[in-house]
Amino acid sequence: MNRPRIRGWQAPSSALAGLTLSAFILLGSATAALGQEAVDDDVAPAPPSIGADIPLTYFGPAPSSVQKELVGPLQLLRSGEIDLDAGTITQPLYEGQLADGRSVWYILTDTNDKGNADALGLNWSAKLTYADVGGAVREATLEADTTLTFASGTVDFSPERTIVPGEGDNPFPPQTAQPGSVGDADYSPLVKVTNAGDFIYNAPIVAFDVTADALNAFCDGEADPAIVHDKVMAICPEAGTVTIALTPGFSFAKPVLYLSTESSDEGVAALEGATFAPALRDVTVGRDDSAFSAVERIFVTTNGPTGAGNPQRQGLDSALLGEGPGPLNVLGGIPTVATDYSPLWDVNLGTWTDEAVANGYRSRVSEEFQILGLVEQGWITGPAGAEYGSIGVVVNCPIVWRFL
Repeated sequence: MNRPRIRGWQAPSSALAGLTLSAFILLGSATAALGQEAVDDDVAPAPPSIGADIPLTYFGPAPSSVQKELVGPLQLLRSGEIDLDAGTITQPLYEGQLADGRSVWYILTDTNDKGNADALGLNWSAKLTYADVGGAVREATLEADTTLTFASGTVDFSPERTIVPGEGDNPFPPQTAQPGSVGDADYSPLVKVTNAGDFIYNAPIVAFDVTADALNAFCDGEADPAIVHDKVMAICPEAGTVTIALTPGFSFAKPVLYLSTESSDEGVAALEGATFAPALRDVTVGRDDSAFSAVERIFVTTNGPTGAGNPQRQGLDSALLGEGPGPLNVLGGIPTVATDYSPLWDVNLGTWTDEAVANGYRSRVSEEFQILGLVEQGWITGPAGAEYGSIGVVVNCPIVWRFL
């Protein structure tokens, strides 16, 4: 079974001895790691019939069914089928190849090609244009059979993902966090198709150098994490599909679900159940919403409220304690809410101050400007009282679903 594994307590490995705090700041996939489902009352809104004199059947369609910018549920990544009970999306599975012939199995989630985004049901992100710096974007060539030949970039899915939480009531940072898949120095999920308009696609690799026959063994689930991405629940080349676990969070007070597939930091990749993609380090951070920025911000809390069943539950401590579906991170702008969406999220890490906790101010936060206001007032800072802001880590998290 491909649920990410949590081992027993152990001392940190020598490989982790030099990691900074930034290596341990995100747990978007703690859901699977701690045996929780991705969708529950932490994010799913209550029905409008509560407190009303009429049953739910009397209510009309959500306003979002008339105009997507209005309140209501909306599928943003339309290329796949969502299972809200399981917290998964089943998407088209694509097969390409490296120049040396090794197979590359990948998905498509975002592009800066507006026409193809609309045609394929992908997320459109103009900001991806500005990610083409350093080695952050690989190159590919479109072949006559419509497959892509990638110039570089491999992923090793054989490592065993390992997370050992810290001891006590504050298990963040964990003692050990080792990713289950590791890209080589050239690997980035971003790909520019050089003979088809130079458009950039977000094309995370979900399996590499493995045959279709081997993957067809997992059409009904129980995918082997030693040969596929840790988020893959089922994969089926014969049907052309792959089912991937989603992560719950918020964007401007709207509960959302998103994919988490890569990180520029090894520790974050482990906690996310994502692939370590070192080439993403070339993406400039700290300049969200400025001209030519490729990123949006994601807001992560270290020490939010804890307690299983606590409606205020949030944060890395809570997630590592196994209290619910991940830390419920807060995303910046998403499509239909803002014009500056990017699947590349610049991690901003926050810690509630001792004074805020003592005064009872600590609570669940769900939108960007609420958080920035608390930072301005001094109730949330960076870790250990540091200045709040980017910690220099990028995570690739395409948005999938908006509940409201």
